[in-house]
Amino acid sequence: MIILVAGGSGQVAQSLAALSTPEHRFVALGRPDLDICDRTSIEAAITAHRPDAVINAAAYTAVDKAEQEADLAFAVNETGAGNLASVAHQAGLPILHLSTDYVFAGNKDGSYTEDDPVDPQSVYGRSKLAGEIAVASANPRHVILRTAWVFSPYGNNFLKTMLRLAGDRDVVRVVADQWGSPTYAPDIANGLAAVLRKALGAPSDPSWCGTFHMTGDGTCSWADFAQEIFRQSATRGGASARVEPIPTAEYPTPAKRPANSRLDNTRFNAVFGSPLPAWQDGVKRCLAAL
Repeated sequence: MIILVAGGSGQVAQSLAALSTPEHRFVALGRPDLDICDRTSIEAAITAHRPDAVINAAAYTAVDKAEQEADLAFAVNETGAGNLASVAHQAGLPILHLSTDYVFAGNKDGSYTEDDPVDPQSVYGRSKLAGEIAVASANPRHVILRTAWVFSPYGNNFLKTMLRLAGDRDVVRVVADQWGSPTYAPDIANGLAAVLRKALGAPSDPSWCGTFHMTGDGTCSWADFAQEIFRQSATRGGASARVEPIPTAEYPTPAKRPANSRLDNTRFNAVFGSPLPAWQDGVKRCLAAL
């Protein structure tokens, strides 16, 4: 079985590539080998690798920069995602597409379900919502997976930033009034593998199609996340610092972040039977990998 993964250098794509075996190969490609903004490039990659399914882990993710680069964000997150879904559909392939908690306003009490109204508050969030719509419109055999607060040993992310800052200072100021679920990219990869088993093992079963939430188990604030990173790092003799919790108002950013990014994973767990582990366990495995 061959799975074509767009977004070759990203955290999830690298995590998927690490799952590859001779029997189940994840071919993770990025530009110039696979440019989702270029339909010809997608067609060439599908012809060359003849995959059984396609995963879109490619995205424009510079949340603040997107406020000034809206055209580029929509070109990648909407048009590119739609291109990939459309070409996959032409080839008779299902597509798994990663989306985000930023499609919600973040003002709900409690966790968001897939049926809650969407109301993105940033250019990035609006572009990702547009991508969800484009994917669903272009390919009926689609799975849209919303996740949040992704971290891993790969690339740039919150956990690696905290460790770097702890190497420079004794106190790190971290927002304490935004809540969500940190999600370890290798756990996302395992979740995607569970979706593939259902989608390819029971292609005529409609239950696997649609939109699902898939995050690490448990919730916390960014400050809580930082404290857990430093606590676990210290037990390993690694970098650590004291966390000073601050309100969002003291850390202004160009793009508005959701105050509540908690996602309800009940539907995903019921359909695919593969709940993601607790986020604290992801921190443990990430630090071990680093």
